[in-house]
Amino acid sequence: MIVDGTGQAIMQACPAARELGIEAGMRLKTALGLAPNLHIMQADPKQEAWLLEDQARWLYHYAAHITLASPDGLWAEVSSLQKLYGGLPAIWQTVEQALTERQLTAWIAIGHTPLAARLLALTGKGECTANKNHILAALGNLPLQAAGFDKKPCTRLQRLGLNTLGDVFALPAPELARRLSPELLSTVQKIQGTRSDPKTPWQPPHIFRQRADFIQEVEHTQGLLFSLQRILSELEEDLCWRQQDTDTLLLALQHRHQEPTRFQIRTTGPEHRADGFLKLIRLKLDQQPLSSPVIALSLTVKRFTGREAPTGQDLLGETQDLNEAWHTLISRLQARLGDQALKQLSPSNDHRPECAWSAKEVRKPSKRKAAEPNLLPHRPLWLLKGPKSLDQMPTHWHSGPERISSGWWDGQRVHRDYYIAQLPGGEVAWVFRDHQDGWFIHGWFG
Repeated sequence: MIVDGTGQAIMQACPAARELGIEAGMRLKTALGLAPNLHIMQADPKQEAWLLEDQARWLYHYAAHITLASPDGLWAEVSSLQKLYGGLPAIWQTVEQALTERQLTAWIAIGHTPLAARLLALTGKGECTANKNHILAALGNLPLQAAGFDKKPCTRLQRLGLNTLGDVFALPAPELARRLSPELLSTVQKIQGTRSDPKTPWQPPHIFRQRADFIQEVEHTQGLLFSLQRILSELEEDLCWRQQDTDTLLLALQHRHQEPTRFQIRTTGPEHRADGFLKLIRLKLDQQPLSSPVIALSLTVKRFTGREAPTGQDLLGETQDLNEAWHTLISRLQARLGDQALKQLSPSNDHRPECAWSAKEVRKPSKRKAAEPNLLPHRPLWLLKGPKSLDQMPTHWHSGPERISSGWWDGQRVHRDYYIAQLPGGEVAWVFRDHQDGWFIHGWFG
């Protein structure tokens, strides 16, 4: 059972509570007298507004002109979509199918005005028709209370023998203006369509946020994964619809008696796949067990990136995207080992072999075209930490000399002639002779 913000009146009751005689509008004390063991939940207007915007976000995938009908409805202009979908029945079926997939209970109605559609939806009288006369006839059968008229005007109109909207519609315009207050007259005219009722279109915020509340507290991370899988599937659908990717997820776990636990899940490159995000979150949660039971979780995405065309694929998309595989591997390793656990070798602007590279944080692979392999000098796969004296002369010389003279600016100057040579034991080494005619091994070839 749900009570209003003051906690004094019933707003909504479940079927079991209704069987006990509890109805919407009843005072809480009366309801507790009928059923002392009621499970009570207090309405949260802020949460309700967010939920309504969440429904508007998915409906925006199907219709561009949407308006929020707070606190519990949405308007969507569909007359301009008939050619796209192939008529009103196809639009109606598309929305019903989407509601079923989201497991939402909603009442759909089509009206020639926003208020007409809302009244028919609220009373469950909606039909898939654009016939204005048929819509007005359905509205005319509604009692005045169902039309949203206040109790005092309803009583006054009923004393005049007007019990339905149809009775009010039948009054001549001068009589209607004389019998009704300006506010009530405006409402009736907006229902009929004789007065304009423009609605400000809603635009989806450039942010993704989903929340899941748990009826029972979740004590283990495994219990969070089912809700996360559903939310991440919606994120993947949203990203595909936007034609965008993201590289940052913000996960917040709400606790009853302590501050929320927050995680930032980063990927090494643009990502949109739900299964990829779920594996990273699972690894992150394995690293940090729950400090307290969780009553709710929320997932937020604020950073979006443009989607890039996959590289290395043919027109049918059957060739493996190596960049995507690289991002997936690095992201999982960082999620398990930590962001600072992985390093990437990067070249430095120095000719000295021991200074020609550095270990930096892992970055996205560069798109610059690599130099032709045959234009690059041969380098060993295994570079020693420091040169080692050459005890025996090579038996065969493969290439050389390659002179490297550098380091004069920092006091560690080198002047060397490098060769690729084979030693008596069969090993292929990278050797050099310095300016003092000393011979050294600096690396080994595989």
